[in-house]
Amino acid sequence: MKKFLWIIIALLVVAMIAGCGQQGAKGKKLNIAFIYVGPIGDAGWTYAHNDGRLALEELDFVEKTVYVESVPEGAEAIRPITQLAEAGNDIIFTTSFGFMDPTLEVAEKYPNNVFMHCSGYKTSENMGAYFGRMYQAKYLAGIVAGSMSEAGKIGYVAPHPIPEVIRLISAFTLGAQSVNPDAVVHIVWTNSWFDPAKEMDAANSMIELGCDVITQGADSAGPQQAAEKHGVWSLGYDSDMTKFAPTVHLTAPVWHWSVFYNQIAEQVYKGTWKSSNDWWGIETGLIGLSPYNDAVPQDVRDLVETTKQAIIDKEFHCFQGPVYNQKGTLKVNEGEHLSDEQMLSMDWFVKGVIGSIPKSGK
Repeated sequence: MKKFLWIIIALLVVAMIAGCGQQGAKGKKLNIAFIYVGPIGDAGWTYAHNDGRLALEELDFVEKTVYVESVPEGAEAIRPITQLAEAGNDIIFTTSFGFMDPTLEVAEKYPNNVFMHCSGYKTSENMGAYFGRMYQAKYLAGIVAGSMSEAGKIGYVAPHPIPEVIRLISAFTLGAQSVNPDAVVHIVWTNSWFDPAKEMDAANSMIELGCDVITQGADSAGPQQAAEKHGVWSLGYDSDMTKFAPTVHLTAPVWHWSVFYNQIAEQVYKGTWKSSNDWWGIETGLIGLSPYNDAVPQDVRDLVETTKQAIIDKEFHCFQGPVYNQKGTLKVNEGEHLSDEQMLSMDWFVKGVIGSIPKSGK
């Protein structure tokens, strides 16, 4: 009988230890790391992600956060991602498309860490993917740009010709044409995410062409500074760029990454996180527009809000037919809209975009 009791006690102790171990894995304070493609001072993409990182540090269950900035995309990213995993970070966020394969490679070697990759599509048991439907905010920004452009010529400083960028340019163009049917959007490729001088030069070249509104998909505030210098309207990207163009900056499609990062951290802390591929819309608060310039009329603001609500209520889709490509070929029939798969692989511009997509992808 005594032997039986000792066996029962031993089993209970083992169970308690196991339970404590699970709780420790779930309930311990988190160390969280980030891999950035640009510098945190870029005023754009990386700056916005870093704001999300800083918000994590305010959570009671986060021990600390760290980051590595200006990491080249591709194989060179494997080393810093590995170092962050070796350092014991519970979650590692890699924040650019070109980090996808390196993240997956490292994730396979460190199954006890959680890896999250931004803007990609590959996942594994301990690696998730995430992004936001920025095309929705870009469409709304297009409404503002089209309303404010007298010439009907808008300049767009574009980074790399990948589906994400093509999709955003096209959505912006459709938004502008919804209020200004003859509006065209000129693009200049910089082939870089962050090159202030090249981005400013691109903006200057389009202003010389007669564009009276400048916007961008690149990360620096160079285009905004060019617009301010020449006195033409501008719309930033990623974060509120008003301070770089205080008199001409109309608004900007922006990211609020803390909305997503806080949720993922809480899930990992509670032990409820599971790998998934998340593409959050404007209704989540992840994306939106920055405050308006006083020059933006109230009726334009009202139209933006009405359109935003229609998107949220699924009464309107930004790529709602009829939609034509640059050559005038019907791509989306009336009553239909592009699917997620079609948007994620988009390799064509809508009618009204002036500029080509390099075949090489560079």
